[in-house]
Amino acid sequence: MRLSGKGAFITGGASGLGYGCAEAFLKEGARVVIADIDAEKGAQAAEKLGENAFFLKLDVSVEENWVTALREAEIWLGKLHSLVNSAGIAFFLDVEKTSLEDWRRMMAVNLDGVFLGCKHGIAPIERAGGGSIINLSSVSGIIGGANLAAYNASKGGVRLLTKSVALHCARKGTGVRCNSVHPTFVQTPMVDEFVAKTKNPERTRAALVEQIPIGRIGEPADVAAMAVYLASDESSFVTGAEMVLDGGLSAQ
Repeated sequence: MRLSGKGAFITGGASGLGYGCAEAFLKEGARVVIADIDAEKGAQAAEKLGENAFFLKLDVSVEENWVTALREAEIWLGKLHSLVNSAGIAFFLDVEKTSLEDWRRMMAVNLDGVFLGCKHGIAPIERAGGGSIINLSSVSGIIGGANLAAYNASKGGVRLLTKSVALHCARKGTGVRCNSVHPTFVQTPMVDEFVAKTKNPERTRAALVEQIPIGRIGEPADVAAMAVYLASDESSFVTGAEMVLDGGLSAQ
């Protein structure tokens, strides 16, 4: 029970990586608040997760929502020890085909949302005696893709924002650590939707696997295991780091 007695707040918790992290945190003894913009799916997810999970609706791009949600989460949890910024969106367009509206939407969710989570998450974690902020970026925050202009920019922003937050917290003595996690393709509804929209889904999925030296795409449990480590006391000397989970893709 590596997270026994700890409280966690996880965005994007209704599905995908956020839900996977919530499952793993609960198994390790944490109490968890999942937050998501989809109230119906979020409530269903919390019910499925059990009595130690609670749902709050949250649009991560709206600052007032963050203030309210974290206040309510701290009341329900008692103390907030970790915050996982998992909410995100993706679309596949090159720089010439990306509209300004698309660009701003991507930044609002993927980067503004993480910024607001860090900004408002530090104080309650400090009040708990310290803990961890875990920002889900992507291998696309480290290496570029021709058809990922906005996504690359948003996830690259998360990578360096994380380092700035880590240094700020360390120098201020808050007891708050901040790290980013960089997975490659993971078996989530987001990847399923992308594959399904292609002309030949079977070939597309095979092409994704072919890019990864280890020979498979990731599972939510792979990412959740790293998040558990970063939320636990085992990682007490880890901050400002980028944890790459890509099956060797970026090593090529």
